[in-house]
Amino acid sequence: MILAVLQARLSSTRLPGKVMRPLLGRPMIERQIERLRRAARIDRLVVATSVEASDDPLAAWCAASGVEVFRGPLDDVLARFAAAAEAFGPADPVVRLTADCPLADPGVIDACIDLHLRDGGDYTSNALTRTYPVGLDVEVVTALALATAAREATDPYEREHVMPFLYRRPQRFRIVQLTQAENLGALRWTVDTPEDFAFVEGVYAALYPARPDFDTADVLALAGARRTA
Repeated sequence: MILAVLQARLSSTRLPGKVMRPLLGRPMIERQIERLRRAARIDRLVVATSVEASDDPLAAWCAASGVEVFRGPLDDVLARFAAAAEAFGPADPVVRLTADCPLADPGVIDACIDLHLRDGGDYTSNALTRTYPVGLDVEVVTALALATAAREATDPYEREHVMPFLYRRPQRFRIVQLTQAENLGALRWTVDTPEDFAFVEGVYAALYPARPDFDTADVLALAGARRTA
Protein backbone atom coordinates (compact mmCIF):
# COMPACT_ATOMS: atom_id res chain seq x y z
CA MET A 1 0.00 0.00 0.00
CA ILE A 2 1.18 3.51 -0.84
CA LEU A 3 0.27 5.92 1.94
CA ALA A 4 0.33 9.71 1.63
CA VAL A 5 0.83 11.64 4.86
CA LEU A 6 -0.27 15.27 4.64
CA GLN A 7 1.35 17.41 7.33
CA ALA A 8 -0.86 20.20 8.63
CA ARG A 9 -1.08 22.54 11.60
CA LEU A 10 -2.89 25.75 12.46
CA SER A 11 -0.05 27.44 14.34
CA SER A 12 1.97 28.70 11.37
CA THR A 13 3.59 32.00 12.26
CA ARG A 14 3.45 33.92 8.98
CA LEU A 15 -0.17 33.09 8.15
CA PRO A 16 -1.85 31.53 11.20
CA GLY A 17 -4.68 29.12 10.47
CA LYS A 18 -3.86 29.11 6.77
CA VAL A 19 -4.86 25.49 6.12
CA MET A 20 -8.44 26.28 7.21
CA ARG A 21 -8.57 29.61 5.37
CA PRO A 22 -11.59 29.68 3.02
CA LEU A 23 -10.71 29.10 -0.63
CA LEU A 24 -13.78 29.43 -2.85
CA GLY A 25 -15.88 28.87 0.23
CA ARG A 26 -14.16 25.72 1.50
CA PRO A 27 -11.08 25.25 3.73
CA MET A 28 -7.83 25.40 1.80
CA ILE A 29 -6.88 21.94 3.02
CA GLU A 30 -10.11 20.54 1.59
CA ARG A 31 -9.26 21.98 -1.82
CA GLN A 32 -5.81 20.38 -1.63
CA ILE A 33 -7.15 17.00 -0.53
CA GLU A 34 -9.58 17.09 -3.45
CA ARG A 35 -6.57 17.38 -5.76
CA LEU A 36 -4.50 14.76 -3.93
CA ARG A 37 -7.26 12.20 -4.26
CA ARG A 38 -6.84 12.38 -8.03
CA ALA A 39 -3.35 10.89 -7.73
CA ALA A 40 -3.73 7.37 -9.10
CA ARG A 41 -0.75 6.01 -7.17
CA ILE A 42 -1.95 7.00 -3.68
CA ASP A 43 -3.92 4.24 -1.97
CA ARG A 44 -4.61 5.97 1.33
CA LEU A 45 -4.34 9.52 2.65
CA VAL A 46 -4.01 10.65 6.25
CA VAL A 47 -3.62 14.13 7.72
CA ALA A 48 -0.90 14.31 10.40
CA THR A 49 -1.42 17.17 12.81
CA SER A 50 -0.34 17.87 16.37
CA VAL A 51 -1.81 16.99 19.76
CA GLU A 52 -1.84 20.68 20.72
CA ALA A 53 -5.17 22.33 21.48
CA SER A 54 -4.49 24.79 18.69
CA ASP A 55 -4.99 21.96 16.20
CA ASP A 56 -8.28 20.71 17.68
CA PRO A 57 -10.35 22.57 15.04
CA LEU A 58 -8.35 20.93 12.25
CA ALA A 59 -8.76 17.46 13.78
CA ALA A 60 -12.47 18.10 14.24
CA TRP A 61 -12.82 19.16 10.62
CA CYS A 62 -11.06 15.98 9.49
CA ALA A 63 -13.37 13.82 11.58
CA ALA A 64 -16.47 15.61 10.31
CA SER A 65 -15.27 15.41 6.69
CA GLY A 66 -14.36 11.73 6.69
CA VAL A 67 -10.64 12.46 6.40
CA GLU A 68 -8.37 10.16 8.38
CA VAL A 69 -6.24 12.02 10.90
CA PHE A 70 -3.30 11.24 13.16
CA ARG A 71 -2.10 13.46 16.00
CA GLY A 72 1.45 13.56 17.31
CA PRO A 73 4.15 15.98 18.54
CA LEU A 74 4.01 19.54 17.24
CA ASP A 75 7.74 20.18 16.92
CA ASP A 76 9.14 16.66 16.43
CA VAL A 77 7.55 16.37 13.01
CA LEU A 78 9.68 13.36 12.09
CA ALA A 79 8.24 11.42 15.04
CA ARG A 80 4.72 12.53 14.09
CA PHE A 81 5.20 11.58 10.44
CA ALA A 82 6.74 8.18 11.20
CA ALA A 83 4.08 7.36 13.80
CA ALA A 84 1.33 8.26 11.34
CA ALA A 85 2.87 5.97 8.73
CA GLU A 86 3.03 3.15 11.28
CA ALA A 87 -0.49 3.71 12.58
CA PHE A 88 -2.04 3.67 9.11
CA GLY A 89 0.25 1.05 7.62
CA PRO A 90 1.79 -1.22 6.80
CA ALA A 91 2.74 1.06 3.93
CA ASP A 92 5.72 1.09 1.59
CA PRO A 93 6.55 3.56 0.23
CA VAL A 94 5.23 6.55 2.16
CA VAL A 95 4.62 9.91 0.46
CA ARG A 96 5.21 13.16 2.34
CA LEU A 97 3.09 16.17 1.42
CA THR A 98 2.43 19.46 3.21
CA ALA A 99 -0.89 21.26 3.56
CA ASP A 100 0.32 24.64 2.34
CA CYS A 101 0.32 23.50 -1.30
CA PRO A 102 -3.25 23.80 -2.68
CA LEU A 103 -1.97 23.72 -6.28
CA ALA A 104 -0.42 20.27 -5.80
CA ASP A 105 -0.41 18.36 -9.10
CA PRO A 106 -1.58 14.71 -8.99
CA GLY A 107 0.40 13.97 -12.14
CA VAL A 108 3.64 15.16 -10.53
CA ILE A 109 2.91 13.09 -7.41
CA ASP A 110 2.33 9.98 -9.52
CA ALA A 111 5.51 10.64 -11.53
CA CYS A 112 7.58 10.90 -8.35
CA ILE A 113 6.13 7.67 -6.96
CA ASP A 114 6.69 5.88 -10.28
CA LEU A 115 10.33 7.03 -10.39
CA HIS A 116 10.86 5.91 -6.80
CA LEU A 117 9.52 2.44 -7.54
CA ARG A 118 11.37 2.14 -10.84
CA ASP A 119 14.78 3.29 -9.62
CA GLY A 120 14.72 1.63 -6.21
CA GLY A 121 15.49 4.74 -4.20
CA ASP A 122 15.40 5.00 -0.45
CA TYR A 123 14.28 8.60 -0.86
CA THR A 124 12.91 10.24 -4.00
CA SER A 125 11.98 13.91 -4.37
CA ASN A 126 11.46 16.73 -6.86
CA ALA A 127 12.61 19.36 -4.34
CA LEU A 128 16.38 18.86 -4.02
CA THR A 129 17.37 19.83 -7.56
CA ARG A 130 14.39 22.09 -8.09
CA THR A 131 12.84 22.33 -11.55
CA TYR A 132 9.20 22.30 -10.37
CA PRO A 133 7.49 25.31 -8.77
CA VAL A 134 7.73 25.62 -5.01
CA GLY A 135 4.40 24.21 -3.90
CA LEU A 136 4.48 21.09 -6.08
CA ASP A 137 6.92 19.33 -3.73
CA VAL A 138 6.73 15.57 -3.34
CA GLU A 139 8.88 13.30 -1.18
CA VAL A 140 8.70 9.51 -1.29
CA VAL A 141 10.48 7.28 1.21
CA THR A 142 10.74 3.58 1.92
CA ALA A 143 9.33 2.33 5.19
CA LEU A 144 12.79 1.12 6.22
CA ALA A 145 14.51 4.44 5.53
CA LEU A 146 11.78 6.34 7.36
CA ALA A 147 12.02 4.08 10.39
CA THR A 148 15.81 4.50 10.40
CA ALA A 149 15.55 8.29 10.31
CA ALA A 150 12.97 8.32 13.10
CA ARG A 151 15.16 6.10 15.26
CA GLU A 152 18.56 7.71 14.65
CA ALA A 153 18.06 11.42 13.91
CA THR A 154 19.14 13.69 16.77
CA ASP A 155 19.71 17.04 15.03
CA PRO A 156 16.70 19.31 15.82
CA TYR A 157 16.57 20.40 12.17
CA GLU A 158 16.30 16.77 11.07
CA ARG A 159 13.49 16.16 13.56
CA GLU A 160 11.56 19.26 12.46
CA HIS A 161 11.86 18.79 8.70
CA VAL A 162 11.49 14.96 8.48
CA MET A 163 13.66 14.05 5.49
CA PRO A 164 17.06 15.83 5.87
CA PHE A 165 18.48 12.87 7.81
CA LEU A 166 18.20 10.88 4.58
CA TYR A 167 19.28 13.31 1.88
CA ARG A 168 22.18 14.59 3.97
CA ARG A 169 23.62 11.05 3.86
CA PRO A 170 23.80 10.06 0.18
CA GLN A 171 26.63 7.65 1.00
CA ARG A 172 24.18 5.65 3.09
CA PHE A 173 20.83 6.09 1.35
CA ARG A 174 20.00 5.93 -2.36
CA ILE A 175 18.74 9.40 -3.30
CA VAL A 176 16.70 9.75 -6.51
CA GLN A 177 15.62 13.08 -7.95
CA LEU A 178 12.71 13.88 -10.23
CA THR A 179 13.42 16.77 -12.59
CA GLN A 180 11.86 18.14 -15.76
CA ALA A 181 13.38 19.75 -18.84
CA GLU A 182 11.80 23.17 -18.25
CA ASN A 183 13.14 24.80 -15.11
CA LEU A 184 10.22 26.36 -13.23
CA GLY A 185 11.97 26.32 -9.87
CA ALA A 186 11.77 30.10 -9.47
CA LEU A 187 7.97 30.03 -9.34
CA ARG A 188 6.30 30.18 -5.95
CA TRP A 189 2.97 28.35 -5.63
CA THR A 190 3.00 27.52 -1.92
CA VAL A 191 1.11 29.49 0.75
CA ASP A 192 3.14 31.10 3.52
CA THR A 193 2.03 34.73 3.29
CA PRO A 194 -1.12 36.73 2.47
CA GLU A 195 0.41 37.47 -0.94
CA ASP A 196 0.87 33.75 -1.59
CA PHE A 197 -2.75 33.10 -0.67
CA ALA A 198 -3.96 35.92 -2.91
CA PHE A 199 -2.16 34.30 -5.86
CA VAL A 200 -3.71 30.89 -5.17
CA GLU A 201 -7.12 32.47 -4.62
CA GLY A 202 -6.87 34.14 -8.02
CA VAL A 203 -5.91 30.86 -9.69
CA TYR A 204 -8.88 29.04 -8.17
CA ALA A 205 -11.29 31.84 -9.03
CA ALA A 206 -10.16 31.79 -12.66
CA LEU A 207 -9.83 28.04 -13.23
CA TYR A 208 -11.80 25.97 -10.74
CA PRO A 209 -15.41 26.82 -11.74
CA ALA A 210 -14.93 25.55 -15.31
CA ARG A 211 -12.36 22.84 -14.58
CA PRO A 212 -11.95 21.66 -10.98
CA ASP A 213 -9.15 19.30 -12.06
CA PHE A 214 -7.01 22.08 -13.55
CA ASP A 215 -3.32 21.19 -13.75
CA THR A 216 0.09 22.83 -13.83
CA ALA A 217 -0.19 23.67 -17.54
CA ASP A 218 -3.43 25.56 -16.85
CA VAL A 219 -1.82 27.58 -14.06
CA LEU A 220 1.15 28.42 -16.26
CA ALA A 221 -1.15 29.48 -19.11
CA LEU A 222 -3.17 31.67 -16.76
CA ALA A 223 -0.06 33.31 -15.31
CA GLY A 224 1.35 33.90 -18.77
CA ALA A 225 -1.89 35.46 -20.00
CA ARG A 226 -1.98 37.82 -17.04
CA ARG A 227 1.63 38.90 -17.59
CA THR A 228 0.92 39.83 -21.21
CA ALA A 229 -2.48 41.44 -20.57
